[in-house]
Amino acid sequence: MNASGFSHASKKPPIPGKDLLFGEQVPFGDPLWYQGGHSPYITTSHIEWRAKCREFVEAEIMPHVDEWEEQALVDYPAVAKQQAVLLRKMYDAGFLSSVFPAEFGGTPPIGFDIFHELVQLDEFGRIGSWGIVMAAQILTMAMPPLLLAAQPSVRAKAEQCIRAEKQIALCISEPWAGSDVANIRTTAVRNGDHYTLNGEKKWITNGVNADYFTVVCRTGKEGSGSRGISLLFVERGVGVSTDRMKLQGNWTAGTAFVRFEDVRVPIENLIGEENQGFKLVMLNFNHERFVICAQGTRAARVLLEDCVKYAKKRKTFGKYLIEHQVIKHKIGEMARHVEATQAFLESVAYQMQTGAPVDKVGQLTALLKVQMSRTYKFCATEASQIFGGSSYVRGGQGARVERAMREVVSAAVPGGSEEIMLDLAMKLAKL
Repeated sequence: MNASGFSHASKKPPIPGKDLLFGEQVPFGDPLWYQGGHSPYITTSHIEWRAKCREFVEAEIMPHVDEWEEQALVDYPAVAKQQAVLLRKMYDAGFLSSVFPAEFGGTPPIGFDIFHELVQLDEFGRIGSWGIVMAAQILTMAMPPLLLAAQPSVRAKAEQCIRAEKQIALCISEPWAGSDVANIRTTAVRNGDHYTLNGEKKWITNGVNADYFTVVCRTGKEGSGSRGISLLFVERGVGVSTDRMKLQGNWTAGTAFVRFEDVRVPIENLIGEENQGFKLVMLNFNHERFVICAQGTRAARVLLEDCVKYAKKRKTFGKYLIEHQVIKHKIGEMARHVEATQAFLESVAYQMQTGAPVDKVGQLTALLKVQMSRTYKFCATEASQIFGGSSYVRGGQGARVERAMREVVSAAVPGGSEEIMLDLAMKLAKL
């Protein structure tokens, strides 16, 4: 297990591009190496993993996406039950916990590296709905601090989440503090053999369904900033309440407003050292942003793929949309943005794989996140123009475009807004 809490093994030599053909071969509908392009990162193992991921997504998720999205508006508990079943299926198939070492209950394939993870994130991103798989993604964000620094007894409880027996959420953002982690107000006061936890957390993905919470809180005195931050492992119980938030998008994500009111947390549930949790949070952010960027890049590509297909069958003024030069240019601009973002994403993955310094990875993931979110927003806007009225209807051939227009914020804000990311990148670059 490396410093980020994952089991990323060393790379194998690449294989020829002619062996990489996969999928429907819609122009720009998949990454270049799916369509005969050469890649210095990809091996036979990645190719096999890609096929396995797509087979699962097509069988277990794609047929239900629109139904789950609509049902979440009127009967979210029913959707939550179906998602819990999906998590167990994902675990049994080896996907839910592929990034975690086997010693903790993880299911990495032989030779698992960060490009296996990227392939998986990319393939699961094809569903065109952020919320459905966010419980799985949050697992990779809430668990690493526990695996790295929790007491064995606490880690043993948390490992139930890796096996899809329980669910977990990561509690950082507050009504008054999102990216500004050093100024959170949730407090944990030491009282003998326990901490008394009080505070509020907002926009907590999977918070409605979570049995456990990885909570960032203040244990230092007021004004101590990053030097007074700690992490606690908190079990749902007396004093813990969650209310589902009504969001613009991500209806299936179980996003919650979480309250902690005089919650007794055993001192052994401290993750790492008291007042030293800020480093764990920052280390965790790099991987969190990588996950968001991988998912968002595929989300943009989904829109590009849908536009190519639609433009080849939709006629206006006596000819197919794709025959109109202005439409070709729109699709060309989308492709330019998506392919550039994909190349950046793979480059960052390689830096992470080969052990680039944490601050260097931080610079890159911050810039990548801006690149991804702006690409996604651009593609969503252009796709809505190409689809016209069909992009304004929930369901039907423009369903993924309509959903994307509501969910672009899910790419731009979580993990740090564009403005925060640009500023962070420059600070890490000492500019």
